Amino acid sequence: MFIHPRLSDCWPDAASLTPYEADALAFCRAWQRGQSTFTLYTSGSTGTPKPIQLTRAQMQASAHLTGQALGLQPGDPALVCLNIRYVAGVMMLVRGLELGLPMTIIEPASNPLAGLDTPIAFTALVPLQLQTILTDATTDYRPRLNAMRGILVGGAATSPALEADIQPLRVPVFATYGMTETVSHIALRRLSGPVPDSAFTALPGVTLGTDERGCLHITAAASNFERVQTNDVVELLDAHRFRILGRADSIINSGGVKVQPEPIERQVQQLLNAWGLAPRLFVAGLPDARLGQRITLVLEATSLTDDQWAAVQQTVRTQSGAYAVPRAWVSLTAFAETATGKIDRTATVGQIR
Repeated sequence: MFIHPRLSDCWPDAASLTPYEADALAFCRAWQRGQSTFTLYTSGSTGTPKPIQLTRAQMQASAHLTGQALGLQPGDPALVCLNIRYVAGVMMLVRGLELGLPMTIIEPASNPLAGLDTPIAFTALVPLQLQTILTDATTDYRPRLNAMRGILVGGAATSPALEADIQPLRVPVFATYGMTETVSHIALRRLSGPVPDSAFTALPGVTLGTDERGCLHITAAASNFERVQTNDVVELLDAHRFRILGRADSIINSGGVKVQPEPIERQVQQLLNAWGLAPRLFVAGLPDARLGQRITLVLEATSLTDDQWAAVQQTVRTQSGAYAVPRAWVSLTAFAETATGKIDRTATVGQIR
């Protein structure tokens, strides 16, 4: 679907669109009518997805900061290929409408450039999409990427392998840091070029700080000047720059999809119990060059047969969906424990070779 922000009378008829395209068009029409508030849902990275109401002013502030940071100009064609039912995709629509960027809108795909001949100057991708584009064995997409004005990469951490593939690109590629509460990203980290950045730099007008856990908090126009507390442990280098050291919670981010491990653990425990097995276990996110984190089942003093492992994966797939399925399992002789006898997950994962 193609939308030109300055030619709303030429927008497509909703009756001819897929449900996804119709949702995108409905948002664009609401924005053009001047709707003042919008309700979006968090991705659930810290629990159950929750509704958050954002104001038009917040979203406009975020869009214009991005335009300034990337040097976007009216008429630059944009590709919207992130889910428009969440903030990252919605904000691509807002950027197009606010900055005058003609938009090609497609449903999320692993390689959104495949079969797409439309010129693109700007897009936002999750790491798995960019990894797929760069490793496509049938087509070299680097010339198309290098012809763009800028690329945002977010939704998950970029792996060292992906960053090595990105660095030779001439197009400015930026890792993003943000969340629904901050109306998409509030900081960028340059990944391409001879000297990639090792730290995120906050956009103008963003105030950073940390709490007693060393977790980042953010105040900005995009947050309606309210402090947003995160669960990300950071090294604050100065008033504007920070490095992410890790999460204060247990969320696994695999291929841009945020997965809560506890439900998976319960499903596996129930299945193993039905087989007369009751080992201690947990689900961890281990480093993966393609996915960022690989969902892994960690068992204590227990091995699985091939048939049992297949049944575990099928159970999780049925109950939680394909993205939650563990891709590997590991058995350790004994788990590390805290002083109170609880599993020390960090120390236990450190035992895995």
